[in-house]
Order: sequence, then structure tokens, then C-alpha cells
Amino acid sequence: MFRNQYDTDVTTWSPAGRLFQVEYAMEAVKQGSAALGLRSKTHIVFASINKSQSQLTSHQRKIFKVNDHIGVVVAGLTSDGHVLSRYMRNECINYAFTFESPLPVTRLVLQLADNAQVCTQRSWKWPYGVGLLVGGLDETCAHLYYNCPSGNYFEYQAFAIGSRSQSAKTYLERNFETFDNASKDELIKHALFAIKETLQDDQKLSSSVCTVAVVGVGEPFYTLD
Repeated sequence: MFRNQYDTDVTTWSPAGRLFQVEYAMEAVKQGSAALGLRSKTHIVFASINKSQSQLTSHQRKIFKVNDHIGVVVAGLTSDGHVLSRYMRNECINYAFTFESPLPVTRLVLQLADNAQVCTQRSWKWPYGVGLLVGGLDETCAHLYYNCPSGNYFEYQAFAIGSRSQSAKTYLERNFETFDNASKDELIKHALFAIKETLQDDQKLSSSVCTVAVVGVGEPFYTLD
């Protein structure tokens, strides 16, 4: 049994019970430039590595504003990230127009997961090759979710995705217990220390290779370039 007998169609299951096209999409997330998010009771901080194809090109943005109270950082195919961030903006606008209140973060993440999961059920669709860290605030508290191409979603205190992200996860796991009551500046400091762990040995952390964004109570989403 060869893998290429079962990876030409997203709805074709292998004898081992695997969907290879979904696994390929998840591999695209692992190959993307590193991105992370972490939250306290009042703030969410995003950080990403800016990667350009050559010295002649500008870098691709990895952090997007969805609404004043929600932001997202992506790893993988940035074009898919643009499509999904546009979808989330439309959902926020439609909800605000209908109910005259901000869209709850958990509800948006659930709709995003349903949208991604449909791509694993239709033979004429392909899974989105991007992972998203969605963070925001609603009436309950601050939330940080990871949405993967399979349609699964998980809530985290802090998480990192993309290439060399395991080093950042290790740093976050060592320090996450202090995040809950941390100030905004402390969260930004932890985000920078964690994202620095994903750089290669000959790279230095600077504003040209890293972008940070913040959303918090009384602070609409904004980016620190």
C-alpha cells in the first residue's frame, strides 16, 4: 500500500485511518515562520517572526486585526491566513449589525473551526494550510485559541506554532504560571524572550525581524512594529 494511492483526495481515507491531505496542511503550519500568543486576565500579546523571500522584498504580515477586541497571528500559507481573517472580520461585522454587541471570541472560533472542518469533507475542497492563534476579550475574560487545519481548536494560556516553535513552547511552559496576573509590559517581555528562542544562532532579535501586537481591556488591538 503506497501513500500516493490515498493522498490525491481529501476525502479518501488510508487503511490506517488517516487523511494525508490534512496531515500535509498541518505540516505546512510547522514549516511556516514562528508565531506565538500569550494571555493574562486583561491582555493578549501576539508575536511573530517576519520572514522575507530575499533582501529585495518586504516581509509578509503574520498578525491581523479582526476587530477592536480580537486579533489573530498565523503560521503557514499566509494567503490562506488572509482569506480566513477576512472571513472572521465579516462575521464580526454581521454579528455587530444584527445584535449591536461585539461577537464573543468563543463563538467566532467555533465558526472558524466549522469552516475549516468542511474542507475535510468535500472532495472539491482542500484544507487550509495555515494555523491560527486567535485571541480576544469578551464579557467573560481574555481568551487565546489555536485553530488547526483539521478543524480542531484548543484554548491555551500561551502557545507557539511554526518552525522551531518547540523552543518557544519550552520557554512558555516554564513561565506560564506567572502570566495570569502579569502586566502588559511583562507579557510583551515574555513574548519577546519566547520568540527569540525560535531564531537561528546567527540571528539577532530586532524590530525588523519581529512584530508584536496587543489587545486588552480598554485597549483596542494595535501593532508594535
